[in-house]
Amino acid sequence: MVGQTVMRIVRPCFKPDHQLAVGGTRDGLLWYKDTGRHACGDFSMALVQANNLLEDASQVEAAPLLLSHSSSTTFVGIYDGHGGPETAHFIAQHFFPNLKKFATEQQTVSVDVIRKSYAATEEGFLNLVRKQWLIKPQLASVGSCCLVGIINEGVLYVANTGDSRAVLGRLERGVIKAVQLSAEHNASIESVREELRQFHPDDPRIVVLKHNVWRVKGLIQVSRTLGDAYLKSTEFNREPLLARFRLSEPFHKPILSPEPSIEVHKLCTEDQFVIFASDGLWEHLTNQEAVDIVNCSPRNGIARRLIKAALREAAKKREMRYSDLKKIDRGVRRHFHDDITVVVLFLDSALVGKRFYGGPLLSLRGGDGASTLTQKC
Repeated sequence: MVGQTVMRIVRPCFKPDHQLAVGGTRDGLLWYKDTGRHACGDFSMALVQANNLLEDASQVEAAPLLLSHSSSTTFVGIYDGHGGPETAHFIAQHFFPNLKKFATEQQTVSVDVIRKSYAATEEGFLNLVRKQWLIKPQLASVGSCCLVGIINEGVLYVANTGDSRAVLGRLERGVIKAVQLSAEHNASIESVREELRQFHPDDPRIVVLKHNVWRVKGLIQVSRTLGDAYLKSTEFNREPLLARFRLSEPFHKPILSPEPSIEVHKLCTEDQFVIFASDGLWEHLTNQEAVDIVNCSPRNGIARRLIKAALREAAKKREMRYSDLKKIDRGVRRHFHDDITVVVLFLDSALVGKRFYGGPLLSLRGGDGASTLTQKC
């Protein structure tokens, strides 16, 4: 009896290390979490599926990142998969634990810690490809862009491989301006093509214009990814991989790079919010258009509102009504737009530089199983 009484008293002191946030809402091909709290303010999160299998994955985490003390940290991950969902899902499961591991080892969040987290996640997926090579060789042709945002002790780190994008809304002279924080790695950009040519000086066909689109080796638009093992190592450039993914000529160094570009930004009171989104959003909205929508709209449901604006633009480009686009099912929908994932973080200046985190733990995965959706939206 005494033991039970003691346990009732002390049990509240032993909180679980990781609490799952209340999941979002599903509405056909749409999933959303209209509003929530992260370590530095409010957030809104949404995604819409276009592919037959949802290839985007994402997450928002708010918790002390270092085990030794309780400094406030917010983590956002946008993982835009291609060729399948496996790499994006792998990143969603492993990147944040890798980040916690290296941050704890070095007792800090830094550019080096982020680079090591990317490298460990990449190596983990390539090891998975090796283990399943004979039973699931198509894993070698699956990859993902990986956009990560980390707010820790008043500093925002933005790391990227691929063409997802992070855009800051900053107040300048009474006007909200869009400031792109992430570098993109898409062969449509001349500087990216030049980077590829410099890294592969002996390969005149490292970038190829195919159907009016620049592609690396004529196969893929992005130059930096996680996964895509068939373009990283010759050990995967052979049977039983499908012939359409195998290169006829051997290569002696990786064609694609897993190395992220990393930007470090000291947050200030003029910084109002950050939009993190997969390329599907930016195909239809400019940076300033997206920032203006966020600035002129209620916070509640703003991620969903951005997706709706992008879908309206997608419908307009095909000279159709938005109401008709909503009737098109997944798979066929991909002919009109890509999977789109959006996370908007609002920045409370009173919380941004706060050293100690007193809020609830947050761990939220975008979609919460949305890849199995069959209804329309």
